[in-house]
Amino acid sequence: MPRVAADRQDHAASARARLVEALVATGHEDREAFRTVYRLTSAKLFGICLRICGDRQDAEDVLHDVYVIVWRRAGAFEPGRASPITWLATIARNRAIDWQRGRTRHPADPIDDAALALPDPTQVPVDRLVDEETVARLQACLGTLETRQREAIRIAFFDGVRYPEIARRLTLPLGTVKSWVHRGLARLRTCLDGDH
Repeated sequence: MPRVAADRQDHAASARARLVEALVATGHEDREAFRTVYRLTSAKLFGICLRICGDRQDAEDVLHDVYVIVWRRAGAFEPGRASPITWLATIARNRAIDWQRGRTRHPADPIDDAALALPDPTQVPVDRLVDEETVARLQACLGTLETRQREAIRIAFFDGVRYPEIARRLTLPLGTVKSWVHRGLARLRTCLDGDH
């Protein structure tokens, strides 16, 4: 492997490890760790919010909500289940979509062509971006799951909720929830592998 590629992989792994450590510490209400999470991820999450909201001020408001959610839910983050940036990006995306749905009663002003031509100052290095193609494939594969599997996976991975809480919310036995998630993940893996 060329040296530059190896250095890039080492840097990405180091950044991911710092973010995991900071998220776990944030789950224990460590404010300094929370500042680190913000510093490492705010540009990326702001970009997600801005793309969905279409307005800087609205995106900033949504981003604030995102970090309130992150502060409250960081204790539910499980490093072995999802990458930290994927977990955070999902929270940002879901919150921005919720905000957008709430605005459907008030149509947004059309964006002029000049605004669309402006460069995005929130761009971050490629190795820190969530691969949008992969996200699109994941969404498509999620759509192929049974509703109960999809819902259990969404709650577990996108909302960061642990199995016992999912079982309580869905008023189901813990083993049933685990089984749905396990079978759903197996189907997702098959679907994603089949797309290659």
